[in-house]
Amino acid sequence: MNDYEKLFVGVSPKDSLEVLSRAIDHFGKDLCMATSFQLGGLVLLDMLHQVNKPVRVFSIDTGRLPEETYECAEAIRRKYGINVEWVFPQFEAVQKLESEKGLFSFKESVDNRKECCGIRKVEPLGRALDGFSAWITGRRQEQADTRKALSFVEADPVHPGMVKINPLIHWTKADLWFYVEEHGVPHNRLYDEGYLSIGCACCTRPCKEGEDERAGRWWWESTEHKECGLHLNYKNGGGI
Repeated sequence: MNDYEKLFVGVSPKDSLEVLSRAIDHFGKDLCMATSFQLGGLVLLDMLHQVNKPVRVFSIDTGRLPEETYECAEAIRRKYGINVEWVFPQFEAVQKLESEKGLFSFKESVDNRKECCGIRKVEPLGRALDGFSAWITGRRQEQADTRKALSFVEADPVHPGMVKINPLIHWTKADLWFYVEEHGVPHNRLYDEGYLSIGCACCTRPCKEGEDERAGRWWWESTEHKECGLHLNYKNGGGI
């Protein structure tokens, strides 16, 4: 057990508020949170408001987000007064990609899709995390096979020297919805239309009954590829 894992010894599996509080106390200004305003992130934003300790919060605007995501972000800002910093892709990289490969190259192959995610998500994330030693995510074990081994804290393979804090690993989708309703947390209205995981508008669709939460993301690809690169080291696992 490393020093970071010791931070959360004795914490109940679903006591995410305690995980957040301990992480903030330990890392202080070296901790930040990334959110895409999905259900888990919304729960964590409400908890951050309860903890009432300053944490930098940012979101990546890929340039292709659904309007409903922006509406949700505004509702969160009004309710909690949280100053969410928007981070954008490099204009030149997006222009080059679309000029050379068109607007829908991401559907032509897994490599092309990961290239698009790399430009629109991974590179901006790297800039946003620069200068920090830890960041908070809303990932959960239940979401997909690629996330079943998650722990409260883990080394970040994409950003060496950083760690990721995952307070919600033991929560189910039902747990999240119960919390959202009990606490009056604003949510993306696409969830009401059958979406289970929401990313770029062109890469997200509603899920069918019984499908896992990531089934509506890049639905033309096989399950093992369904990560955008924010949480996987493509140099060691194929891709970018």
